[in-house]
Amino acid sequence: MSTYVLTGAGSGIGRLVAERLHARGDTLILIARDDRRAADLTAAFPGAVAVASDLADPTALADAVAAALPEAIDGIVHAAGIVELGTVAELPVDAWTSQLTVNLVAPAELTRLLLPRVRAARGQIVFVNSGAGLTAHAGWAAYAASKHGLKALADALRSEEAEHSVRVTTVYPGRTATPMQETVHAQEGAAYDPDRWIDPESVATVILTALDLPRDAVISDLTVRPGPR
Repeated sequence: MSTYVLTGAGSGIGRLVAERLHARGDTLILIARDDRRAADLTAAFPGAVAVASDLADPTALADAVAAALPEAIDGIVHAAGIVELGTVAELPVDAWTSQLTVNLVAPAELTRLLLPRVRAARGQIVFVNSGAGLTAHAGWAAYAASKHGLKALADALRSEEAEHSVRVTTVYPGRTATPMQETVHAQEGAAYDPDRWIDPESVATVILTALDLPRDAVISDLTVRPGPR
């Protein structure tokens, strides 16, 4: 049995990863946006610990996690994220700061806080990135910037933590049939057909494969794209 800290367990890919880990008996520590969401998560995952801390305020994470964590953590899965599309000419500053904060600064701070515990377990950190973390398209500048930054965070962390036997994995899913994808389509003004996109269960399988890989190897970067229909 292993212990994992997850963000984004309320929906989408993060929810499915949490369900799979919980079903096999792993211990879960779930970061929730507020007390209501924390209560929902503890009801959905009996035995899990839910910590209320909004990733939009990374400065609050230190106090939130101080009393909730064991001495060793086998893995962190950073699956939370937000998206707001818009052109550089039109996107307001708060759309930039909110996405950079939730998608990049919060994962960096949570990782920093938990790193001694991950080192103690010779554990693993998984960043759920995006195809936008590799290529930026028109209208996606702020979100892609946050995800390009997340790639840089993971790459640097991988080099820094090799001496501590900490594995670092980045997964780059293409468009996946999650509530976030539905939001993206609404922002694009496009009809949403989930059957066109990756089943989030497939991405969850990729993440668990990376976590469960024997210690002699690491999946450092893995891109997942919608298959042919």
